[in-house]
This record gives sequence, C-alpha cells and structure tokens, in this order.
Amino acid sequence: MSEFILPRRQLIARAAGFAALPLLSGCDAINDAPVVRKILSMGEVMHQHSQRALTDRNALAREFTRADLSPTFRPNGTRLPEGAAYAAHAARGFADWRVTVSELVNTPLSLSLADIRAMPQRTQITRHDCVEGWSAIGEWTGVQLSHLLAAAGLRDRARFIVFRCADRIGDANYYESCDLVDALHPQTILAWALNGQVLPIANGAPLRLRIERQLGYKHAKYLTGIEVVASLDSIGSGKGGYWEDRVDYEWYAGI
Repeated sequence: MSEFILPRRQLIARAAGFAALPLLSGCDAINDAPVVRKILSMGEVMHQHSQRALTDRNALAREFTRADLSPTFRPNGTRLPEGAAYAAHAARGFADWRVTVSELVNTPLSLSLADIRAMPQRTQITRHDCVEGWSAIGEWTGVQLSHLLAAAGLRDRARFIVFRCADRIGDANYYESCDLVDALHPQTILAWALNGQVLPIANGAPLRLRIERQLGYKHAKYLTGIEVVASLDSIGSGKGGYWEDRVDYEWYAGI
C-alpha cells in the first residue's frame, strides 16, 4: 500500500474536524470568535461521542500482515531532538533513559528501558495516518500502557493521561494527552521497536506512544514522562496538546 494515499477513515476524520483547522489565514478572525469557537468545540465533542457510541471501547484498529509493511516508515514531527542531553543518551544507546509515571497514582514509577522490555510485550502491525495526508504501515512492539498504569495504581480522580517528551518545538517541549478509554485500550502501547528493530531516532527512539485509533500527532515520541491528571486545564493552554494549543488541532483525533 502506498504511503501517500489518504485513507478513507482519515478523510472521514478530517471531514468531522475540518472546520476546526486554521487552514486559511483569512478565516482566523472568524475562527477566533467566541461563538464560532463554541460551535467548533461542540463538533469535536459530537465526533468523540458518536464514535464511542458506534464502536466498542475495546474495538481494535485494523491490523495487517508483514506482507503489508510499507517499504519505509516515514517519520512524523521531529526527526532529531536538539540538545546535548538527548545526544548523550543516544550515544549510550539510551541505557540511562528513564520514563516516569506520576501525579494521581498510588505508586510513582521511574522505569528504564530494561524495565519496560521486561514487562509483557505486544506486537501489532497497524497503519499510521498523518494529518498531513500520508499513511504508512509498520510493526510496533512495546508494553501496553495499561500495564504501567496498573503497576502505578490510578487514584479515584484520575481522568486523563499526559505524555511528556524530550523534543522541543519552538517555545516548549512536545506534549500530548488522552482520556482513560484510549489509555487503557489494548492497542495503546509504549513502543521501543519498529519492524523488528530497535526504534530509530527519527521515529521516536527510545520510546514512543502508539495510540492506534487516533491520528499521528497524538502518537507522542521521545517519551520522558506520563502524568495522570484529573483535568487538562493546567496543561499548556488547556486544550491538551502541543498542536491543539497552537493551531487548533482537535484534541480528540479519533479515526
């Protein structure tokens, strides 16, 4: 399958969220109007609720065979995080890299890659759909996020999961989030391998999120921290993600 064919399910997702993207600068003033913003926000909520109502919460995104793998898996977003700290980690093969699980948990965690690889692993061959209009099929191996959250123990007020990343874009490090439905989904994994090989730096080494029922910008790369929170109001500008806060990408990018 070509990497550059826009899949039907992405076209549907884009149609649902098209008005919320600032594609034309002349529309910015209209999009910024409070009444318009409220209407667009309602559309996103309807998209989320309708998808959740029509599909089982644990319904799997389509999985493929190795014969379907794309010849190359095009990177999305950052290709190489800047800074001496990341370069030093890469030079040591990320042996000292750690991922924390914190905030509304009973047992905060600080895990090495060895810790993560020692947990039960899941391998899945899925299609990555980018908001830029391309797609690629890859085989991902990693630990289910639900395993980490179970080990940490969620507190009663837990509602959302925030992902912190090492790559800095402009004025801030990248961040994303999802609710517990997607966090606990069986295909939501922290991947350390792509196509049977250690994850390349351009694709998010040493660890990236795979949240298979959402568009590519939700698949945070270069993971350093996982925060369990009750609200997204204090995360960035309150919309739940780096691009959501800056260019009005939809927070719920379900496909």
